[in-house]
Amino acid sequence: MTTPVIELREVSRRFDDGPPALHGASLTVRPGEAVAVLGPSGSGKSTLLNLIAGLDRPDTGTVTVDGVRVDQLGEAKSALYRRSRIGMVFQFFNLLDDLTVTDNVVLPARLAGMARGEADRRAAGLLELLGIGRHARSHPGRLSGGERQRVAVARALMNRPALLLADEPTGALDTTAGQDVSGLLTDLNAEGQTIVVVTHDLALARSCTNRTVHIADGRITEDDRSRTVVSETAR
Repeated sequence: MTTPVIELREVSRRFDDGPPALHGASLTVRPGEAVAVLGPSGSGKSTLLNLIAGLDRPDTGTVTVDGVRVDQLGEAKSALYRRSRIGMVFQFFNLLDDLTVTDNVVLPARLAGMARGEADRRAAGLLELLGIGRHARSHPGRLSGGERQRVAVARALMNRPALLLADEPTGALDTTAGQDVSGLLTDLNAEGQTIVVVTHDLALARSCTNRTVHIADGRITEDDRSRTVVSETAR
């Protein structure tokens, strides 16, 4: 059986004296799945994302991503893990406006030690693949929201991550640009990229993922695997 990309076992996280932000959560995501994590604000979605990304540690339970026990990593190794194993796409892009599109995209590879020439070639290929090669020398502030999110996706894919995490990737976009990014995520998954999208937008989840996980009050309340089975059959 294929080794999971993500495996959470009985994970809990509490902040201060409040109720658990996440309580006894178990989740397995296998290579090639596109999973939407759905829930209202305060449900535990962001906590789950931060634990998978190694930005936080659980109080109890284990978090394993691409064979790495993320919950056991120190700060330096967590940064290396994020650089080499996962790509992250955020609601507000997090691009550096004083750098060109190409310089934004190559940044993770340069931090990982890739030679500039090799990094530039990979960035150029990704920008062409994502339909924004003509903007390679532009600065992000001159692009539309949908184009900036494509730059963010290219940056996230730069180091060939096992997992792409998208946190409300269409939340700052208009309807047309949001549909564009949704289609992009669908295409990436069709090519084999494992994706987890954290969102409160059911339409986004239905359009670009094949499995939905619902969270409420820190607990996973529903895991719709039936759509995954249909997708695998279709392939």
